[in-house]
Amino acid sequence: MRIHIEHATIYRYKRAVHFDRHRLVLRPREGHDVRVERMHLRLEPDHRLVWTRDVFGNSVALVDWLQPSDTLTIVNDVQIARTLPFPFTAADRWIAPLPPQYEVMEQAITDVYRLAAFPDSEESVRRWLNESLTVIPSDAESTVENLCILIHTTIAYQRRVEKGVQTPARTLELRSGSCRDMATLMMDASRLLGVAARFASGYLHGSASLAGRAATHAWTEIYLPLLGWRGFDPTIGSAISLNHIVTGVSNHPRGVMPVSGRFLGNDDDFQSMNVNVRTEELPISVADTPVDSRQS
Repeated sequence: MRIHIEHATIYRYKRAVHFDRHRLVLRPREGHDVRVERMHLRLEPDHRLVWTRDVFGNSVALVDWLQPSDTLTIVNDVQIARTLPFPFTAADRWIAPLPPQYEVMEQAITDVYRLAAFPDSEESVRRWLNESLTVIPSDAESTVENLCILIHTTIAYQRRVEKGVQTPARTLELRSGSCRDMATLMMDASRLLGVAARFASGYLHGSASLAGRAATHAWTEIYLPLLGWRGFDPTIGSAISLNHIVTGVSNHPRGVMPVSGRFLGNDDDFQSMNVNVRTEELPISVADTPVDSRQS
């Protein structure tokens, strides 16, 4: 599968304002199943851009704006190829118990991913898990899949334009939330089960993006022995697919906001923000044909 993505974020102001440094987490994470074929960032007004890589291995663009403007435009134009079959199906011998037993060499990292991002919500989330979740002690991945389905069936999707995320307790109280709210709830709930989990941000290629009316998306990844990181999307209630394109991962939702920064002015200077994600499928070349790993 080859996909072209155009992600436009446009801020408008009542007058020309100055901008502080912005941090952009927009480049898809490459690996054995994803390759970035082309990427172009269109940024206005005049700017200076530096690429760096953060502690989580995300490609991060740091942008210093060189002049004031009444419009801030950030357009990510990227083309990717998915190069291997996905998702990987595990054999019985790869099934991990709950909680998973992580290798000693990995525990310094996995321990961080088992700490609640929102400690004040722990009691509410734990009570909800005890009352509602079907736990399979012999199978951590199936338990997390049950958790994903539970969130999907009990939390109503509600698109929000406000910054940040709701706390897991607030999402449970409202029984509604955005994709990032559901991902945050699933992340902290997985951690309470003893499973290392992180927040993933990116794009979801589907009917909305093909029609040019999508936004960025968020889901949860869990880490299991041998299997590595496995993605689950509570907004749709299933494991992630080829259509999920991750741009950033972090132990906290704040770490992978697609666009973060601020303008220097008064609150009433801000007029509007518009975000739009459009995707299209591209022809597959011979070079993109998946290779059967059993032949190598």
